[in-house]
Amino acid sequence: MDALDHLAGPGADLLRRVDTLLGDAGAPAGHPVWPLLRRLRVLPGDALDAVLACRPAPLVAAAAATRTAGRAYDEVRVVLTGPGNWRGSAAEAYAVRRRALVTYLGDGPGSLAGRMTTTAGYADAVADWIGRTRGALARTLAEVLGSAEAVTVVTAPADGPVTGPVTGSVAAAEIGARVLATVAEAYDEVEALSGRWAAELAGVGQPPAGPPVPGPDGDGPVDAGPVVV
Repeated sequence: MDALDHLAGPGADLLRRVDTLLGDAGAPAGHPVWPLLRRLRVLPGDALDAVLACRPAPLVAAAAATRTAGRAYDEVRVVLTGPGNWRGSAAEAYAVRRRALVTYLGDGPGSLAGRMTTTAGYADAVADWIGRTRGALARTLAEVLGSAEAVTVVTAPADGPVTGPVTGSVAAAEIGARVLATVAEAYDEVEALSGRWAAELAGVGQPPAGPPVPGPDGDGPVDAGPVVV
């Protein structure tokens, strides 16, 4: 469990009250919570639920498994680069295909092994973002739970906002704005992260087809077709 898990119970209770007040009484005109609500299209309590559902551990495990699978391509390359006993024009044509497949499997960042490494790196980057987002939201929750606005929200009557220097709706708007601002910042960060990785995560094409392979009697080419992995 991390800090966000420890604060999830009281945080969810407070934000449920915030959501109710915002839904029933709204927020003051021009309050910073409005653009955040329009942009994210989610109430503070739902935003907390969404972040709570994000866990870095599965992505870290997936990245490790992907790297392991990528290393398996090296074993295949060893087999493909080994000496063969086949001789003749067909053997030479197939050797060209085999070299193309070796390159496709593990030569450079555009190879399958390279793509596996890139995918694992992206998974690790997203996992790191999830961890930082959960930490940032935990800090925000800790602050709002101990705030005067939280006291006002908790003591607001069920049938409407309290009156006084700070009404229930104003207090709810203040808390909602702080929570949603944290989530919006995390959203901006992951958008930038996706943009940085987009080119590296582009798909892998088929290897070059290579020359036609002569038929067994030398009387014409045989289309060996694309290499399937």
